[in-house]
Amino acid sequence: MSEMHFAILALALLLDRYFGDPDWLWRKYPHPVVWFGKAIEAAEKALYPEQGTPAQKKRSGILLIAGLVIAGWIAASFASKVLGLFGSIGTLVEVAIVAVLLAQKSLSDHVDAVRKGLDEGIENGRKAVAMIVGRDVKALDKTGVARAAIESLAENTSDGVVGPVLAYMAFGLPGLIAYKIINTADSMIGHRSDRYLDFGWASARLDDLVNLIPARVTGLLACTAFAWVDGRQTAERAFAVMRRDAKLHKSPNAGWPEAAFAGGLNVALGGPRAYAKGAKGDMLAAPYLNDGGDKKFGVAAIVKALLVYDRLLWLLFGVTLVLAALI
Repeated sequence: MSEMHFAILALALLLDRYFGDPDWLWRKYPHPVVWFGKAIEAAEKALYPEQGTPAQKKRSGILLIAGLVIAGWIAASFASKVLGLFGSIGTLVEVAIVAVLLAQKSLSDHVDAVRKGLDEGIENGRKAVAMIVGRDVKALDKTGVARAAIESLAENTSDGVVGPVLAYMAFGLPGLIAYKIINTADSMIGHRSDRYLDFGWASARLDDLVNLIPARVTGLLACTAFAWVDGRQTAERAFAVMRRDAKLHKSPNAGWPEAAFAGGLNVALGGPRAYAKGAKGDMLAAPYLNDGGDKKFGVAAIVKALLVYDRLLWLLFGVTLVLAALI
């Protein structure tokens, strides 16, 4: 990794924070995550054993994710070395690549769109939240829409921001690319449908593994952000709920940031929800995170969650600046 490693990350965080993903660019050219998706689709087409046994499908799925991660790591290592030959220009290109693979502004924009939609009426709120969650939104009331938006914000803060940042901190561009490949594969083939239960097993388990640390770091950052916004007592409640309820989530990771947000906002997240047919089953029975919290909330909770998210991003940027100065 270059001596500018953490400075590159700090600049990328600022670039993504204020400019995000420009629509005009991605209308003309495919986003890198789209490339990852196409590579996964091609690998699935080549490796999926249509008439295979569960064990054969599992082996093929292991081969798929291992091959893609190794290929991505090698390609990113080569790209990083090439960029290093071009001095300041290469550094700026790497800043742009890292910024493109973060999701700070796009996440806040999507969640704020739900807030705006709910302000306009329940149908607009449902349409906006359908863009960021996989559940069936047709029957969601105001609280259901707000709950889905806040859960998505909490979980994707880990997957879309903190996880990629930690991957780049630890392993540079190869680590970031590998992380995004794993995350994309999990979203495409890591769910429990008939087709992917065995074939996507390795992608789902690897995604769980690489997010063990980011999810918990995100939860701690959220608790600290609540202290910044609302004071020590709110932060202590967020931390206590996170420690108590994170394990209630079906995911080994998503419960940490979601429970922290539930405790800090003093709302009940999680609970039963319906999914679109053919996605993950029709109805999921799940416990509430912070069951004693408010079960009737709406736009105000989204506004508060976005404020906490903003402070969390500043904390992450501050840590990166400190590391840039010290290392």
